[in-house]
Amino acid sequence: MALGLVALCLQVWALSDCLRTPAADFQRAYKRTKQFWGALTGVSVFLGFIYVLGGINTSVAVGQLVSPGMGMGLIFNLAAATVASVYLADVRPALAEVRGRGKGRQNRGSSW
Repeated sequence: MALGLVALCLQVWALSDCLRTPAADFQRAYKRTKQFWGALTGVSVFLGFIYVLGGINTSVAVGQLVSPGMGMGLIFNLAAATVASVYLADVRPALAEVRGRGKGRQNRGSSW
């Protein structure tokens, strides 16, 4: 259940970052469109929410903390967490570089 909540937080972070980023930045970074990543991360959040909600419903029905099943829900949630991770590890740094906040920008001096 805890890992499902961590995955849901990751998915929400990816979706919120995608929604805050202007569509032109995606084109300048040579990544897929904002609509593409918005749809993928939106579905990712939905699947993560359903997975966590299923675990809560199971816990309430049984009367104890029971982890969600290891069936198709887990596979869908792993795929959804993978989508969010790809966005955060590949697309987000490229977008930050385009906006001038990435690793690629030159250091204009040192604070030392």
